[in-house]
Amino acid sequence: MYDLVIIGSGPAGLSASIYAARYKMNFVTLGKLFGGTITEAHLVENYPGVGEISGMELGQKMMEQAKNLGAEVVAEPVQKIVKKDDTFIIHTNGKHIETKRVLLAMGAERTKLKVKGEEEFLGKGVAYCATCDGPFFKNKNVCVVGGGNAAVTAALYLGDIASKVYLIYRGPELKAEPAWIEQLEKKENIEIVYNANATEITGENKVENVILDNGKTIEADGIFIEIGSTPNKVLISDLGLKTDERGYINVNAEMRASVEGVWAAGDITAGDFKFRQTVTAAAEGALAVYSAYLDSKKDKK
Repeated sequence: MYDLVIIGSGPAGLSASIYAARYKMNFVTLGKLFGGTITEAHLVENYPGVGEISGMELGQKMMEQAKNLGAEVVAEPVQKIVKKDDTFIIHTNGKHIETKRVLLAMGAERTKLKVKGEEEFLGKGVAYCATCDGPFFKNKNVCVVGGGNAAVTAALYLGDIASKVYLIYRGPELKAEPAWIEQLEKKENIEIVYNANATEITGENKVENVILDNGKTIEADGIFIEIGSTPNKVLISDLGLKTDERGYINVNAEMRASVEGVWAAGDITAGDFKFRQTVTAAAEGALAVYSAYLDSKKDKK
């Protein structure tokens, strides 16, 4: 029986693991992707005290720090959570793990465009991770869909690889940080297409064209979709947690969810003005574990 099980091994989950280890809690961290989606970022410049660093390296450093402090981090996908009285039973592949408390920090999943050709050409030009698949498009034409930080940084990364990058955004102006936009505007091989939506992806055996709703067709060898993310609703519904209108978990100042014994941190929460940043995810993970640690003290009374 664990005092705490942390589900998720991104910045929120690993930050929580670091603090849980220092508090000498009896816990385990379960995660599918060590380092979380931050590992997909080609460059991180805004994490305090680190300077320029790749997302992959930052994620690895967090993992190493957690393990060096004694955290047990296991690559174990969680399939279901059942609450029975004051205990949670976590179902993984062939295992049942019992715990008194759960911290949900599994982030969110990539949002799909839901257009014709997206599923058909997945892995054949359709991608959701520029740093993972970008090198396959050296000296080729690619599209990036989105207008936030993820889309702009993906376009910048691809601008150093591809011959031409088209950044397609549905609005009249980008929503990314001004510093990223400034860098973007200096890249001669990146073209921003405003007020447009990708409506269809076509080709023979791979992506060849991206059709827009403004009547234009862009010849491209690949399309990178960076339009946000959605929370893992399966585990949230298992526990019957209260969420906002988009399905993100509502938490209080202590990062407690609506069910006793459940905390949440990182991109899966509705907090922090929905500011999906590594620094806020890490902070929420630390706050959640501190709250859970204080709660665990009552077990010894």
